[in-house]
Amino acid sequence: MNSPTLEDIPVAGGANSVSRRRFLKGLACGSLLAMGSPKIAQAAFSPFTTHKTLSLAHHHTGDNLSLTYYEQGRYIHSALEEISYFLRDYHNDAVHSVDPALLDQLYDVKLLLGVNKPFHIVSGYRSPQTNASLRRHSRGVARQSLHMEGRAVDIRMEGVSSKTIRDAALALQRGGVGFYPSSNFVHLDTGDLRTWHR
Repeated sequence: MNSPTLEDIPVAGGANSVSRRRFLKGLACGSLLAMGSPKIAQAAFSPFTTHKTLSLAHHHTGDNLSLTYYEQGRYIHSALEEISYFLRDYHNDAVHSVDPALLDQLYDVKLLLGVNKPFHIVSGYRSPQTNASLRRHSRGVARQSLHMEGRAVDIRMEGVSSKTIRDAALALQRGGVGFYPSSNFVHLDTGDLRTWHR
C-alpha cells in the first residue's frame, strides 16, 4: 500500500482531519527543533490567524515601517501599497507591487524565530535597469531575478545570525532561500523551492 501524499491530507473536516497547511507548519517546526538551533523557538502556527504584522527597517534609506498587512482573513490593500513603496528600488525610487506570499514568508520566519524585531531590508524590489547594473558588477545577481517581480527580498536582523534566519526559512520549505554569510544576509523569494550558499 502506498504512503499518503500531502495532497491526500484533508484540507478541512471533522475531528480526525488536519488542515494541510497546519500539517506542513508542524513539519516545519519539527524540522527546526531537529536542527537543534538554540535560538529558534517553536512557533505556534494557526490556520486561523486573525492578523499579521511586520516591522521593517531599510538598510539603505533609513526608513522604518511597522504595520498590519493582513486582518480578518484579508490582505489590507493600503498596507500592501505602503510596503511596496517601502521596498522600492532605492537606486531610482521605482515601485512594484509586492507579492503578499513574500510577506507571509517573512511573517512565518518571524514566528519561527520567536522574536519581535524588525527585519533589516538589504534589497527589495529591483528595476530591470538596476538589476542589469548590479549584474555587471557581481556574479551573484540573477539575470531573471525575482527581485524584479516584487517576489524577493534580502534580509538580516539585529542580534540574530544570518545562519539562524536561514535555518528558519529553510524549515518553512517554501520558495528560494539563499545564504550569503560574507555579506551577512539571507535571500527569500516566492519562486520554486530551492536553496543556495554564496
